Amino acid sequence: MESEAVQIPLWQQAWAWFETNKKQVLWGAGAVVVVGLIVSVVLYRRDEAEVASSEALSNVAIPGAAGANRGDIANSFIKVATMYPNSRAGARALLLAGGSLFTEGKYPEAMLQFERFTKEYTSSPFRGEALLGIAACLNAQGKTPEAAAAYKDLIDRRLSEYVLPQARFALGCCYEAQNKPELARNLFEEVERNNPSSSLGSEAGMRLEELKLKYPNLAIPIAPPPTTNAAPLQPQKR
Repeated sequence: MESEAVQIPLWQQAWAWFETNKKQVLWGAGAVVVVGLIVSVVLYRRDEAEVASSEALSNVAIPGAAGANRGDIANSFIKVATMYPNSRAGARALLLAGGSLFTEGKYPEAMLQFERFTKEYTSSPFRGEALLGIAACLNAQGKTPEAAAAYKDLIDRRLSEYVLPQARFALGCCYEAQNKPELARNLFEEVERNNPSSSLGSEAGMRLEELKLKYPNLAIPIAPPPTTNAAPLQPQKR
């Protein structure tokens, strides 16, 4: 009898197990199907939201770029960001709103949008751009020490390599305004050296030359340290 039980085909053993546990298996399969449907609906709605938000952003950005019927472009961007939170288009809308307000000279209002971006999109790859916008708003309002601290923090954190040249150049200008020519020179030299073929690199080179004319001591080359390759003195024989 034992040998016959052992020789039962595997499919018959599986079927017997299914008949015994039929209720649990069906419930488990049903749960998997329900979860799959929920995930599919969520992803579908998310894709729909991304498409709708992108279309809404385009409807604002295209007329604004053409310069026709501009109206209050910044408020339109803000509406898109509010209607479609946590979306890629909503994130771009906040940055565009801040940039539009900055261009209009509305620096406190622009700063609010950049700060909103940093709070709502903490893991966005464009967080560095928003922090650069905050520092620029502080600088434009004449808050040079606060702007310098914001630029330096952005450089130290290295959140975005793309904004580092702009941040270094702007920090150099802040140091120059604060009568710190040595620190400004170092930053202008770094921007010129690392961005030789860009307009920003050229601007840094011009600012560096102006700085050296204003402070002639900055143009004096630093003396190299003394060499230690001289032959050691031989002890005198008595």
